[in-house]
Order: sequence, then structure tokens, then C-alpha cells
Amino acid sequence: MPDDSRLCKPTPSVLPVLIAAMALPAVAAFFYFVQAETLPVFWQRSAYALGKLVFVLPLLWHFGVERRPLPRLSRSAAGLMSGLAFGLFVSAGMLLLYFAGLRGTPPFLAASEAVRDKLLGLGLSAPAPYAAFGVFVSLVHSALEEYYWRWFVFGRLRDYLAFIPAAATGSLAFMAHHVIVLGVYFGWGSPAQVVFSLCVAAGGFVWCYIYHRSGSLLGPWLSHGLVDAAIFAVGYDLAIAA
Repeated sequence: MPDDSRLCKPTPSVLPVLIAAMALPAVAAFFYFVQAETLPVFWQRSAYALGKLVFVLPLLWHFGVERRPLPRLSRSAAGLMSGLAFGLFVSAGMLLLYFAGLRGTPPFLAASEAVRDKLLGLGLSAPAPYAAFGVFVSLVHSALEEYYWRWFVFGRLRDYLAFIPAAATGSLAFMAHHVIVLGVYFGWGSPAQVVFSLCVAAGGFVWCYIYHRSGSLLGPWLSHGLVDAAIFAVGYDLAIAA
């Protein structure tokens, strides 16, 4: 486990890269979720793919400047079990809360229309492509986000800061692009947008903690994937099964 009392001295030039890494996903989300929403399917998909090029930034920094080891998927059984436990707890809580209380409420009825419109714009409104995209996000995209937000962003912030401020800063930055997505679905400034955005930040903080304690991305990845799968289950009920 990293020792906060002995912070290393990173290359100063990493700071602009780190700031860009924290800001660019929100900029990209605004572009492909808001600005591109009226474009044809091909261009919406292209905008989405273009926004995901941000994931290349840590690799460019790693191979071009730092030469640090790439993230390890497995080292700590404790991290794996913690990630599994947290992922199952959050996923079960989300599904229970939605199906037992929030389903059919005005915010979710409004979100149903917004989600349906977004899926139609991306060509994902049929069950098969929606399921395929859900599998991709739960397995692949969650891994990319963990490598980007926990290994790179949180990992480099931890070079400068103790655990709590590093995790808090990284988790708030992780939350930022979700704020835009939730604003599109639930309305800008709505209670649902605020509450769910804070839940994203809290989840990011826990994943930082698991990574910090275990030194492995496997636990956060597993946890993140389970949460994404539950989100897609709710989305299916909202926009496709309805």
C-alpha cells in the first residue's frame, strides 16, 4: 500500500496533462451527449467514438514520458473481494430501489423518454444491439475507466496529495461527465441529477480506496462492471421493455 507520509516527487510537467485528463471527459460528454444529439446515427456514433479517444492520453504520457509500469489486473485477493462485495451491494441496492420504489415515478417517466431518444439516435433501441452495447460497457468500458480514473488520474494525484484529497479530487472529476449524462436524462438541476451525480462520486471514491489498498485494478473493475450491468438493466426496463 502506498505510504502517504512519503510522497514521491513527480515530474512537474505532469500537472497540465493531469488537469487535461480530468477535464476532457466532461468536454467530450457534452459534445457527444448534447451537441450531437440531433445528428444522424452514424455521426452520433462517430462523436461517441471520437470522445473516447481520451483514453489514449495516459498511454501517450506513459510511453512518451514517464515509462511507469502499466496497471496490474491482479495482485490482491482482498481487493477482489472488496470490489465484488461493493459491486454486488450497489447493484442490488440500485435494482431494489428502482423496481420497488422509483419505477413509474415522474422523474423516471421523463427519463424514459430521454433514454429512448438517445438510444434511437445511437441505433441501440432494439434489444440485441442494446444488450451488446451493455456487455461492452460493463466489461470493456469499465476497465478503460478504471485504468484512466483510478490508475492514471488518482494515481498521479496521489503523487502530490495524501489519499483523501487525491481520491476526492479524482472522484469529483470522474463525476463531472456523469453530471452531463444525468442532466440529459433527468433534467438540468433536478434532484435526481444532483443525487445520482453524488452517488457516482461516492462510488469513485470507494474504487480509489480499493485500488489504494490493494494495488490492483481488478477489484474496482469487477465492482464497476457490476454497477454498469445494473444500470443497463434499469435502462432496458425504462426504454426498451416499456
